[in-house]
Amino acid sequence: MMFRNSLLSSSFPFHFTWNSMKCSPFPPTLCHFFSSSSSSTVTPNMSSSSSSSEFDQRMKSTLDTIAQSGLYKHERILSSPQNSHVSVQSHFNSTNNESRENIKTLNFCSNNYLGLANHPKLISAAKRALDTHGFGVASVRFICGTQDLHKELEEKVSEFYGTDDTILYSSCFDANAGLFEVLLTENDAVFSDELNHASIIDGIRLCKASRYRYSHMDMNHLETQLKESLTKSISTRMIVTDGVFSMDGDYAPLEDITFLANKYHALLFVDDCHCTGFVGKTGRGSGERAQVMDKVDIVNSTFGKALGGASGGYTTARKDIVELLRQKSRPYLFSNALAPSLTAATIEVFDMVSKSTQLRDKLFDNTRYFREKMSENGFILGVATPFDEDQLSRKVISDHPIVPIMIGDAQVAQNVAQDMWNRGVYVVAFSYPVVPKHKARIRVQISAAHSKPEIDFVVNAFTQVAHTHNLFKT
Repeated sequence: MMFRNSLLSSSFPFHFTWNSMKCSPFPPTLCHFFSSSSSSTVTPNMSSSSSSSEFDQRMKSTLDTIAQSGLYKHERILSSPQNSHVSVQSHFNSTNNESRENIKTLNFCSNNYLGLANHPKLISAAKRALDTHGFGVASVRFICGTQDLHKELEEKVSEFYGTDDTILYSSCFDANAGLFEVLLTENDAVFSDELNHASIIDGIRLCKASRYRYSHMDMNHLETQLKESLTKSISTRMIVTDGVFSMDGDYAPLEDITFLANKYHALLFVDDCHCTGFVGKTGRGSGERAQVMDKVDIVNSTFGKALGGASGGYTTARKDIVELLRQKSRPYLFSNALAPSLTAATIEVFDMVSKSTQLRDKLFDNTRYFREKMSENGFILGVATPFDEDQLSRKVISDHPIVPIMIGDAQVAQNVAQDMWNRGVYVVAFSYPVVPKHKARIRVQISAAHSKPEIDFVVNAFTQVAHTHNLFKT
């Protein structure tokens, strides 16, 4: 307060003038600007108008191209909590605020695998935290943003995996973006599955390590690249894979990957966003399913899917890895800490999934039921192995709640999704470049919140739409 008062006192030694470099409190560059502007007229850069016009034209052209290629993403507006049924606004016009009708539809396209997004226990935990810890932290973790709730959640996650420590992020995208740059140097090498999530790709781009991209789940190709790296002076090798790949619902072959990691002395990183909370006997992810949890060095995952569906992500690993991330990971250092209500609700989630597998068991029961019914009705589910010439030629058995309904043609897939919407089922079509050309599909996602009658309704709707579009032609 003494310094502040001295600034306000009449004895303050500096004089506030526009033209004195020595006496002005402004930085030299600003002083020069103010000094110059007092004696001369500033001439605007007339080329800025032309530049802005070119920019606007480029933006419009890009948007037109996206729309013409059928890739424009329209956002449906929900007016209800996330659940097996959702209310969706049928019309929205922000210009004149026209009235809108809410349409109730079955939701088969969310990541709400365990049906926890609107669970009363989570809502109660979030409300209690608002009273005890406030709405927000208004700080990053290393300044004044770390609450006891954050440390408790990190301990819960570490206990869940049996790891040393855990670091929280605003999202798993941030966790992936902030990891590789910190852990890998120009003397290292990273080996990444070609279908890894975009956040992994972006994170790897930020690091200086040599980059190898192996064909999807092709262990022969991965080993070839690992062997090739032995001819170079490489300090650390890291193999990077999704635990489950989000477009196909196929599991990474972690048994084989851990074998290669051990053989070539490589670290193993797994992104388990579409696994955490439900894959594996007790929901501890793809490592548990493959019985290699102790051989996975780093796990990144999210709270935004099965674990309540809000937001937030984490890295869980050895103590030294997590500690280095706390010191140097930019998304962690420069992003606000998770909100108290979100943190408290996620603690409740880990208590629930650690004590019981009831929701996980129901999810896989629903998934088996849906897959069996769809197969019986002639649908091709998922894609074949990466080594088959015709990936639409055979049905694939899987148990993951991501269920791709293979269509092939992009426009037909879009039409099928719209016809399903017209029948009261919310599903989404995916086509190139999100998936390979001629491999367009409807991605269905099953939830523990779904009932058998709801699943029957969806199967019947798909069957009717398939006949309309002649999908079962031979």
